[in-house]
Amino acid sequence: MFKKLDFILQKYDELSMMVADPEVIADQSRWQKLMREMGDMEPVVKKYKEYKKAEEDKKSALELLDDSSIDDEMREMAKMELSELNESLERLTEELKIELLPKDPNDDKNVILEVRAGTGGEEAALFGSDLLRMYQRYAERHGYKTQITSMNDTGIGGVKEAVMRIVGKGAYSRLKFESGVHRVQRVPETESAGRIHTSAATIAIMPEVEDVEIDLKWEDIRVDTYRASGHGGQYINMTDSAVRLTHIPTGVVVQCQDEKSQLKNKEKAFVELKSRIYAAMLQKQHDEQAAERKSLVGSGDRSERIRTYNFPQGRVTDHRISYTMYKLDDFIDGDMDEIIDALITSEQAEKMKNING
Repeated sequence: MFKKLDFILQKYDELSMMVADPEVIADQSRWQKLMREMGDMEPVVKKYKEYKKAEEDKKSALELLDDSSIDDEMREMAKMELSELNESLERLTEELKIELLPKDPNDDKNVILEVRAGTGGEEAALFGSDLLRMYQRYAERHGYKTQITSMNDTGIGGVKEAVMRIVGKGAYSRLKFESGVHRVQRVPETESAGRIHTSAATIAIMPEVEDVEIDLKWEDIRVDTYRASGHGGQYINMTDSAVRLTHIPTGVVVQCQDEKSQLKNKEKAFVELKSRIYAAMLQKQHDEQAAERKSLVGSGDRSERIRTYNFPQGRVTDHRISYTMYKLDDFIDGDMDEIIDALITSEQAEKMKNING
């Protein structure tokens, strides 16, 4: 591990010199590429420098303890410092192992989030609306920008389906675990007898795709335009500004009506179309890999129920990691980090286990 860390540190120092070279700075494309490479390496470099500093301090503390001329008070202080340094080195070693784990190439990407009401009628649509708001608030807490590109609502606050774009570095790394079936247990406002109903909504999380990653040809896409509509079908403009794109080879369909300009809607729909096709490609790879290991570890199908929101008990349970917290009001208000951090830790532990055999 430390040979690899020394190599990364050396590479980082070389890049630092290169980005300061006037000739490199003049080539903005190359300079930006090198800066991105440095940015990717920076967390592990910073952590490794912290480790090396602790190692030097430990060496000094050991030398002090070997000095027979120091008094008892100084010796005790050196022993305490050595104990603290050993703990720090142990912690930093584990953190460095995590930093060196294989990274998901999509982690830094923006997100295309889709919510669809499932079983449960109007209550499922209201829950879909709650989830959409929850992710909006979570994004706000992390400084991400959100933009709803399409929505099919019920007119009384529910959402049958909606697509939202979440923009911010690392958005996919935080939200990629949210894909799947979300179940809610609560008493609907329309329920006079006070009975608890169970409803569901599905969330799909897709990394937003850049141009270099997937090549779509316009001749393979059918473009339909129509008038954007609001609640109850009432026209919100009198021009055919809404756009529907259909990728003929795959049958993938997307639509966008949030802009007044047909051109802007077309551009946004095209980005979403690429992301959906890319997500389908990733899912196909995942399914192929899952089939290979199914006999060993089970299906692990991410489309299964992943989380339950129990309002009478104020409980949120993530079934994949058997994690329960009794802060439902905070969670539904976007304070989701406790469970998301637990999911990330679980994924890291699984990667460590695979590496260690």
